[in-house]
Order: sequence, then structure tokens, then C-alpha cells
Amino acid sequence: MWRLFHFPLCPFSRKVRLLLSEKGVPYELQRVEPWSAGDEFYALNPAGRTPVLHDAEKNRTLCDSRAICEYFEETVEQAPMINGTAVNRAEIRRLTALFDENFYGDVTAPLMHERMKKRLFLREPPNSGILREAMKNAHAHLDYIDWLIDTRAWLAGPTKSMADLAAAAQISVADYLGGIDWAGHEQSRDWYFTFKCRPSFRPLLAEKMEGIHPPAHYAQLDVD
Repeated sequence: MWRLFHFPLCPFSRKVRLLLSEKGVPYELQRVEPWSAGDEFYALNPAGRTPVLHDAEKNRTLCDSRAICEYFEETVEQAPMINGTAVNRAEIRRLTALFDENFYGDVTAPLMHERMKKRLFLREPPNSGILREAMKNAHAHLDYIDWLIDTRAWLAGPTKSMADLAAAAQISVADYLGGIDWAGHEQSRDWYFTFKCRPSFRPLLAEKMEGIHPPAHYAQLDVD
């Protein structure tokens, strides 16, 4: 069986978990703190980043969330997440990269540094200016998601895709850290809450990070 080396607030680990669950791929979890990972983890991924998938029986290791997701897209027919015409697939990959790179860099990464790393490991107070800028950036990204939902059934087109998984994974971490204000973003909120209700998402909502408590609405499954 696959073993997924993950970190609870790693959005890329969350994206892979969503994909594996949607496709019905069995796996077991092994938590890793990237800042204190041991030799076993670095032997699997010298980059020292989660997620990593390892199958000891087959001596097979997969690293990097995009590579992992593409692997299962090519090997598991159930619940395709990069489908449609060549143009559709290009749009899915474009949006996946947008959330993996831009949303992460603008919103998720600074929130994780200021509200998680500084609190738990550096023992420093967060920089309020950086937090305000991250939340301002989150509004801009949610504006774009609002527009996408106004023009499409799902983010990249008529069906749920890897773009939705990537966006939901990033937003879930930012929301856990109190960086999402849904006011004025009804389209994004409704799309996200619909996604939260899926069975694949429930385990993510149940996990907590020691010493950091999410806002009250984080695990709610309705918009009221």
C-alpha cells in the first residue's frame, strides 16, 4: 500500500490527499515535520518537502504534488481530473499552476510563516503588515474565483478538475489560519462549501495543528 508522508497544513499534501480519495486509491498517512525530518524521509526525497508517496513492497517513490497527481491521472481511470479537449486540459493545468504558485506565494506561504512557524518554532510575534497584505491578496484571488464561478460550473469548466482540488487545498490552509474573509465573495464561498461537503474533504477538516486553533467556521459544512 502507498504511504503518504505529509504535513497537516501543507496545501500540496492536501491536494494529493483529495485526489487519492476522489480516485479511491488506498493509502496510509505518516506525518512529517519538514523542519525536523529524519534520514528516512530525506532518503526518499532529498528536497526535504512534502508530499512524498512511497510503496515499500514495489520499491516505488513519488515526489512533488504535481508529479504525483499526473501519475495517478495516467494510471487510474476513475474520477479523471485532467480531462476534456486539449484546450480544456491546458486550462486545468493553467489554473492548477496559478493556485499552486501564485495563491501559495501570495497568501498561504506568508500566513504559514507568520501564524504557524513564528508562533511554534521561532517564538516571535507575527508581522501585522505581512498578514494584512496576505489577506488583501486573498481577496484578489477570491475575486477571480468569483468570476470563474460566474462563468463556469467549476473553476476550469463544466466538471470538477485538478484546478478545484488545488484551489480548495490552498484555501483550506489559509482558512484554517484565519486568512480568509468570505464577505463579498458569495460565489467562492458557495463553491468552497460545496467542496467541503465531499467525503474526500472531511478528513482534512478533522485534523488540527497543535497550538493553533482554526476559526469557528472552518469545519462548518453549511454557509449559514
